[in-house]
Amino acid sequence: MPATQLNLNQIFKQYIERKSIFRNKESLTDHYMPDHILHREREIKQIAETLAPSLRGEKTSNMFLFGTVGTGKSVSMKYVASELEKASENVRILYVNCKMKKVSDTEYRLLAELTRKLGLFVPPTGLPTDHIYNMFFNALDSRKQSVILVLDEIDVLIEKAGDEILYNLTRINQELKNAKLSIIGISNNTTFMNDIDPRVKSSLSEEEIIFSPYNANQLKDILGERALDAFNENVLEEGVLSKCSALAAQEHGDARRALDLLRIAGEIAERSGALKIGTEYIDMAEERLDMDRVEEIVKSQPRQSQSVLSAIIKLTEDGHQNIQTGDVFVYYEKICRQCAIRPLTQRRISDLVAELDMLGVINARVISRGRYGRTREITIPSNKAITGRIKKILQERSLF
Repeated sequence: MPATQLNLNQIFKQYIERKSIFRNKESLTDHYMPDHILHREREIKQIAETLAPSLRGEKTSNMFLFGTVGTGKSVSMKYVASELEKASENVRILYVNCKMKKVSDTEYRLLAELTRKLGLFVPPTGLPTDHIYNMFFNALDSRKQSVILVLDEIDVLIEKAGDEILYNLTRINQELKNAKLSIIGISNNTTFMNDIDPRVKSSLSEEEIIFSPYNANQLKDILGERALDAFNENVLEEGVLSKCSALAAQEHGDARRALDLLRIAGEIAERSGALKIGTEYIDMAEERLDMDRVEEIVKSQPRQSQSVLSAIIKLTEDGHQNIQTGDVFVYYEKICRQCAIRPLTQRRISDLVAELDMLGVINARVISRGRYGRTREITIPSNKAITGRIKKILQERSLF
């Protein structure tokens, strides 16, 4: 038997025989549904009161849930939806994550997904969109029921498929005879509504609930409750939960990041054979998360933004200090000439620098130059491993 196979078998055997520090790792994932949700009582009450008329067969108001990533929007909505369906068999929840690939990037795919959720077979392609719409309408109106359509990451749907489908869905109740349809949109982006058709905006956004970021103490409460279920006793060392919650509070109060930090720290500790999780494993988890996050962001950026990022890294590696937008623009134009990219204006490049700063890929500190106005002093993260990952992505796209 090959040596490699023997080594793998040994790794698998050790993993199976070793006692895990986890009791239920699932409770540290973002799709886990806790028995009760901490520090979102007010928002849950608002959602429940808005949707309660569905229990009497009445149409409820359409609603938007806004808030930054990891503020409990989706889990709060799913919690109320689950309780509604338990309370009445005539309430139906259709939940769609619009960020999932090949689910809502066209009107056809969204209607097909909704029709499947109502129990009908729909081929992935091949039918006219009008036909799919009629199938959805007939399945919806087949009996007396209150149907609540939850569109998570609804801004992605509008970006990919346009807002015409939302207009059609908001008007569908005028034709329904048995069923009632209500729409709930969930989004991290509070400004995307500015770009949609005013007709859709007026009919869709009847109620709005804002989810504010968690503070460090709230995050520590959430982590503490999840950790009781996630780990065996006496696994977490002193200060681990406090460090996790403090780091996540700096990231806009993101509970998802706090849970990811704790779960990944546990995985790293377990792989190293540790029986306890100390704060040093939180540092390792943070570095890994930052790498994954930055890599995903850079890959998803338009080519113009990637060119700007390449210019900033080249400036840094050439020894430039106190890098400003004008410096970036000079290098950016060189990259455009080399890669046959049509250059943008310096003002637009300034906007792209600000966007990269907001995404956390670079640091762009605004400084005053007195009567000469203001400029940005630009730096890249000091973590060499992250910078190396970024350069590799840019090289693959022939921009470095």
